[in-house]
Amino acid sequence: MGRRRKRSRLRITLVTGLAMLVLITGGAGWLYLKLNGNIDTFGSDGLSSNRPDADASKGENVLVIGTDARTGGNSDLGGGDSDDVGRSDTAFLLHVYADHRHAVGVSIPRDTLVTIPPCRLPDGTWSDTRTNVMFNAAYTTGQTAEGNPACTQNTVERLTGLRVDHTVVVDFKGFSQLTDVVGGVRVCLPNDVYQKDLNPNRATQGKRLFKKGEQTVAGQQALDYVRIRHGIGDGSDIGRIQRQQSFVSSLIKKIKSDGFTPTKLLPLADAATKSMTVDPGLGSADKLLAFAMSLKNVDLHNTQFVTIPWKYEGDRVAVVHPDADALWAALKEDRTLDGKDASGKKGGAKAGASPSPSATEEVSGEGVSVSVYNGTATPGLAADAAAALTGRGFTVPATGNAADRAHATTTITYGPGEKAHASAVARLFPDAELTAGTAPGIGVVLGADYRPGSAASPAPTPTAVPSGVAGTARSADQDICSHLSYG
Repeated sequence: MGRRRKRSRLRITLVTGLAMLVLITGGAGWLYLKLNGNIDTFGSDGLSSNRPDADASKGENVLVIGTDARTGGNSDLGGGDSDDVGRSDTAFLLHVYADHRHAVGVSIPRDTLVTIPPCRLPDGTWSDTRTNVMFNAAYTTGQTAEGNPACTQNTVERLTGLRVDHTVVVDFKGFSQLTDVVGGVRVCLPNDVYQKDLNPNRATQGKRLFKKGEQTVAGQQALDYVRIRHGIGDGSDIGRIQRQQSFVSSLIKKIKSDGFTPTKLLPLADAATKSMTVDPGLGSADKLLAFAMSLKNVDLHNTQFVTIPWKYEGDRVAVVHPDADALWAALKEDRTLDGKDASGKKGGAKAGASPSPSATEEVSGEGVSVSVYNGTATPGLAADAAAALTGRGFTVPATGNAADRAHATTTITYGPGEKAHASAVARLFPDAELTAGTAPGIGVVLGADYRPGSAASPAPTPTAVPSGVAGTARSADQDICSHLSYG
């Protein structure tokens, strides 16, 4: 992705897990006192006076910010820069649908070019509007050690048009402790990873941090795992976001499988609340518990993680319109990614929101051969797409790596008389470019826009969300190893 600040990074969201952690009997007054003492809040005086209207539905939007601040022991774990300015590495907008059974988390890459509206500075004045700047610059507005979560919230509201009901900031230390408490999370790495992969500025390779294959990571090792960008996949922040979304899914699944007894949950709630800074609306144990109780019926099978529709713009990330606008509109109307109504209202779906059968549900590849090649540096994409094609009845005679491993867009090339069959293939790759060739047969070269699992899942209808979004969706109970172990 080009230029990068020389610092540690964290992209992680714990809000769904946190909601599960504090589902403990409300009669434990001593627990309230303990958790109350853990919770820090940021002031609401930095929030914009020109905010989006609250949604008419009872859905909620929660912004989660991952920070590598040096304060509170985080520097010992690799957080922060020498200038001691609070920095954010991720923003994750969790939309809890009004039916309180579905949820979706939308990652906003830190390098996304956005407009940052006026934000409150430490001296009480307000900054000017800044355009075409990196998204994570919002958190550093004011250059303070604690960062500026209110400015990030203002920026997300400006970007999405959605009112953010709550904001949660999570730091390195809390994440590390949380993975320790749960006894670690099972992951799978496609290759050995060394210290230089974590810190590319090292002169030598250093010691091995992770061996190839399945293993359980916790504490500092879990933190290193979610921070690594180089040495796994294509080395981009986008690829790392997907891996971390899967990690969080596995962490939540692990917490839930361990059971929700007070004995299990007390240390989890303690670790989680110690790591957080929240808005005043969540600034006490009873408020946090009330919020958690509102999420108790959200099913992990109905929780998805996606990334805002994006494309590379030089060494930065640009938001793709109108795809992103369609996503925000769907969330505002409480439509799930496949177009279903999740408003909780009786009488079925809203007018115009009922999805028609997906185009991919009708695709049959019987009698059609397609060769698949990976045109990126991310391992396993050809195998993933080949499995999706064979699952639809296509024959895949060959898979492998393309000669050029820097394709941005997936392309489908077809020979004479093969256009109709190629069009059927294209329905499984909605963003692909169709190109006529002179050689017989059909070939797919996967680009950076391809996301594992996207061809296997039905494409959304126009009344749901754009294909560029659905391609990044990950089921919250998906095993992280199935996402990483492709050869």
